Amino acid sequence: MIELAVMIEGQDGLTWERWMRLVKTAEDLGFKGLYRSDHYTNANPPDKESLELWVSLTWLASHTRWIEFGPLVSPVSFRHPTLTARMAAAVDDLSGGRLNLGLGAGWQEREHHNYGWDLLDIPSRFDRFEEGLKVITGLLHHDTPQTFQGKYYRLHEAVLLPRPKRNIPIVIGGRGPKRTLPLVARYAHEWNAVYQPAHEIAALNQQLDKLIVEAGRSPSEVRRSLMTRCVLARDAAELSRRIGNTPRDSLEARGVLIGTPQDLVEQLGVYAQAGVKRIMLQWLDLDDIEGLEALAKWVLPQVSNPHPQ
Repeated sequence: MIELAVMIEGQDGLTWERWMRLVKTAEDLGFKGLYRSDHYTNANPPDKESLELWVSLTWLASHTRWIEFGPLVSPVSFRHPTLTARMAAAVDDLSGGRLNLGLGAGWQEREHHNYGWDLLDIPSRFDRFEEGLKVITGLLHHDTPQTFQGKYYRLHEAVLLPRPKRNIPIVIGGRGPKRTLPLVARYAHEWNAVYQPAHEIAALNQQLDKLIVEAGRSPSEVRRSLMTRCVLARDAAELSRRIGNTPRDSLEARGVLIGTPQDLVEQLGVYAQAGVKRIMLQWLDLDDIEGLEALAKWVLPQVSNPHPQ
C-alpha cells in the first residue's frame, strides 16, 4: 500500500476560490494530504495569481477535519526561521496536529531578484539552510531557551511559547547526495524526492539509510516520499492529447506517473517496492476537479486504505 496526496503550485494561478474548492475536494475524495509550493511567482513569465503560503494553510487548518497538509517546500531564503517556527507551531495546533513542515534552501532566481531577497551561491545557500534547520528544530522540539550564534542567524535565550502540542515533523525535499541527504539524515522526519524514477530512489534510499545510522538514528525514523507529476488518461487517444508531442518514454524516465488507471496502479506498486510510503501527485491544472475525482475513483482504492469519512 502507498499513500496518495495532492500537490499544487501555489504561484500558478491560485485564488481563494480555487484553493477552497481544492481543499474540500481533496478531503472529501479521501486523499491523504494536500500540499503546495511556496513561491511569490513562477520561474518564467507571465506572473499569475498567488496566495501567500501560511495564510492559505491557516484557512485549511481551520476548515478541514483530518487531511494532512504542508509546504513542499518553504525556503528559508525569504522568511526568518524564527517566524517560520512560530507560524508552523500555531497552524499545527490549530489543525489538531496535521502539519508536515517542508523546508528548503530556496532555488528560484526570478522571485528572489524581483522581490529583493538574497538567494546566495549554492554553497552559501545550503550553509544558511542548515542554520535555519538548527533554529527551527531547536525552537520547535526543545522546551529550553535556545541560544545560537551563526553566520546568518542568531538567537539569545529564545523560547517558543506556547509550546507546540506535538513534535512537528520536518520534511526536506530534494535529491542532492552531498548536501541534501546529509541534512535529511540529521534533521528530517521525511525525505521527499522530486521527479525521480523508482530505481534511482531505491539507490538513494540505501545511501540515506547509511547516513541516518551515522547520525545516530534509525532509518525507520525517516519516511520516504516522492513529489511527481501525474498524467491520467482513459485510453491511448486521450493520453496522446494530454502529453502532445512529448514522448511518453521521456516522461517515464523522469519519474512521471503516466497512463491509464491500471498503468498508474502498477507504477505506484514499483515505487512502494522501492521504499516510498507516500506520493504527492503534482496537479498542474488547478481547475481539473474531474481528474482528481477520476483518480479517487479508479486509482486510490487500489493502492491506499480509504480514510473513514
